[in-house]
Amino acid sequence: MQNLEFKAELREPDLARAALRRLGASPVGVVKQVDTYYRVASGRLKKRETEFDGSPEPAEIIHYERHDRALPKISKFDIYTEEQAAERFGTLPLPVWLTVSKTREIFMHSGVRIHLDEVDDLGRFLEFEALVTKTQNMAKCNELVGDLRQALGPTLGEPISVSYSDLLAAKLGESEHA
Repeated sequence: MQNLEFKAELREPDLARAALRRLGASPVGVVKQVDTYYRVASGRLKKRETEFDGSPEPAEIIHYERHDRALPKISKFDIYTEEQAAERFGTLPLPVWLTVSKTREIFMHSGVRIHLDEVDDLGRFLEFEALVTKTQNMAKCNELVGDLRQALGPTLGEPISVSYSDLLAAKLGESEHA
């Protein structure tokens, strides 16, 4: 699977929520997520543990590849259950790189997931994820994300070219491949 994603600093969360309401975005809910990143030969591999309304969801193992750039970028990803991941990546414990914890407020608008994230030790961010499908091609995804960037422009800070794991690693002085 693949999606088009864009991430930026979030300067004004309340203004962003108001803009999303004006656009008619649907609130999905607030989740707490802990992403444990593992050292792997290519791409990124993380175990995502999610709690929705105080109840744990089944863990997901997500493997993805994406170029780092501040503009909207394509992310190619696969989501595995823990059993599927053990078959794909082996049963030995993989070396842990680092852990990112966040509270994520999720909205949907025109097939785009909108995340207002409060990331522990990093701050506030906004992320758009438009899933590329047969009915929503890459051009349409770019259009939708561009429209949302424009509508939420006053709430946004600098675009973010890397993942939260990279930001946290830089803050901690860690290297992914140490």
